Amino acid sequence: MKILVLNAGSSSLKYQLIEMPAETVKCVGIVERIGMQDAIFTHEKDDKKHTEVLPILNHEIGLKKVAEALLNKELGVISSVDDIEAVGHRVVHGGNKFSKTVIVNQEVKDNIKELFDLAPLHNPANLTGIEIAENIFTSAKQIAIFDTAFHQTMPREAYQYAIANSYLDEHKIRAYGFHGTSHKYVSEKAIEYLGKKSKNLLSIHLGNGCSITAIKDGKCIDTSLGLGPANGLIMGTRSGDIDHSVVFFLMKKFNKTAEEVNNLLQKQSGMKGLTGFSDLREISEKAASGNEDCQNALNLAAYRIKKYIGAYATILNGLDAIIFTAGIGENSAIMRKLACENLDFLGINLDEKKNKVRSKEIREIQTESSKVKVLIIPTNEEIEIAKQSYNLIK
Repeated sequence: MKILVLNAGSSSLKYQLIEMPAETVKCVGIVERIGMQDAIFTHEKDDKKHTEVLPILNHEIGLKKVAEALLNKELGVISSVDDIEAVGHRVVHGGNKFSKTVIVNQEVKDNIKELFDLAPLHNPANLTGIEIAENIFTSAKQIAIFDTAFHQTMPREAYQYAIANSYLDEHKIRAYGFHGTSHKYVSEKAIEYLGKKSKNLLSIHLGNGCSITAIKDGKCIDTSLGLGPANGLIMGTRSGDIDHSVVFFLMKKFNKTAEEVNNLLQKQSGMKGLTGFSDLREISEKAASGNEDCQNALNLAAYRIKKYIGAYATILNGLDAIIFTAGIGENSAIMRKLACENLDFLGINLDEKKNKVRSKEIREIQTESSKVKVLIIPTNEEIEIAKQSYNLIK
């Protein structure tokens, strides 16, 4: 079964065509800078890469360009759009309406639209991708996979905020969590890898966006992101946890609007706010060269991760393994090292030589005496989306 996986962002469109159930990736690509005259389209098949700079003024033009590439005699992988049996769509926010993957119908689209306020940068683009795909891939089933779905198993004490109950009951204000597709994928890989020694897991997703999830017996019981993807760990441009008094102080002291403070905390804070840079590779290089701001930022980010490891180890009543995943989690030896330092009392001991080895496979980087396994597991949200789409149809 050929499944097209789509991730429609506000100005981008990522895609992969995956053959299921073999999980074979036939091609990958991305449309960037949608809405611009100089948009960038990239399509890769095997070792062949095709790139174009051209005007792509909206998502419809972008997705038509994707379909054109999929049908191309040289770079394509299908002979007709009808060869695609399903299109799996990443949808960021499912609220409390969606706890599992669903086939898209009008009710599903209406519910996604109702959640625009909770994810104004993501859900509108996600819905646009669905509606355009319906018109291009007319014989395919449209499948919605929600970033928040994996976290719907959290108990009330984990997701409710300490504000009047009516805000939860009437307005659904609560913690939802994100990166659920990634956390689900790597935790299942860990369970498969560890077998019975996988009761209590921590999945640490470190990229431009970051989150940590506590997983007991394969189910999420707590996660660091909440109503929106802004709190918890320090991220590329987002502050993570912050005293809400800071928000009111900024508004009063500097006469900032709510929108201006939101922009500050979402786009100008985190590692970028601390250093002037948002790319961890550059920050790590400058830290190694003696840049004090960059050294401080790495320490702050690691300190925040360790606080959550300690808190979630308590909630889980013990740890069997912690998982590092996503771009930074998989590739930054320095961040893994700093995040695992001085956690001996939890039974976490990192082997520095193993930590520096790069590989695309699952690997253990703890010492022989470590009671807790420390794993690096490459995430693959596209494969997880394809797998969930395939299982739903079958």
